Amino acid sequence: MPPQPPHPLHSRRSALRLGLAGGLAAGLGTLAAPGLLRAEPVRANTSGFVAQRWQDHFDTLAKGAIVADTGSRALHFWNADASIYRIFPTSVPRSDELTKRGYTEIVRKKIGPSWTPTPSQMQRFPDWKPIGPGPQNPLGTHAMYLGWPAYIIHGTHDTRKIGRKSSDGCIGLYNEMIAELFDLAPIGTQVRII
Repeated sequence: MPPQPPHPLHSRRSALRLGLAGGLAAGLGTLAAPGLLRAEPVRANTSGFVAQRWQDHFDTLAKGAIVADTGSRALHFWNADASIYRIFPTSVPRSDELTKRGYTEIVRKKIGPSWTPTPSQMQRFPDWKPIGPGPQNPLGTHAMYLGWPAYIIHGTHDTRKIGRKSSDGCIGLYNEMIAELFDLAPIGTQVRII
């Protein structure tokens, strides 16, 4: 989207919101001609993700590397020769008790995965049943299974979950982004969850 032209200030409230109140109070200006004051447009979609260095997490890239940062809710991917680096927004586990941290790897990949409740989910929700591939499946369109049982990097049809603490332990991505990562990350890609 092209940058929008600056918008004039139309009220004292707009000036206060932009931090101009100090200057006005000090007699540095007035709002007698609010059409003359202009505010710079604010980008609401600026990413807050901080780039990571794979060297801070792994000795080598081997087949590639993933760092899933549960604090910033971002997944970082590097391919085997570091020519590709991607950052994806994620959903993360709802609590520290559900969050497994450490090193593992991708051991299996599946397009159109089926979902089966874990034993702990069955204790909490005994009426939950397995769900096959499709729009009701919480794993979305693609799943990359980790070396830890029941931990998966997967897509989601519920896009409201991305950027939130919303999972029972998995790392979720938008379906379009998990499809991209699925194609980039081979089985054996090392994974660190922090």
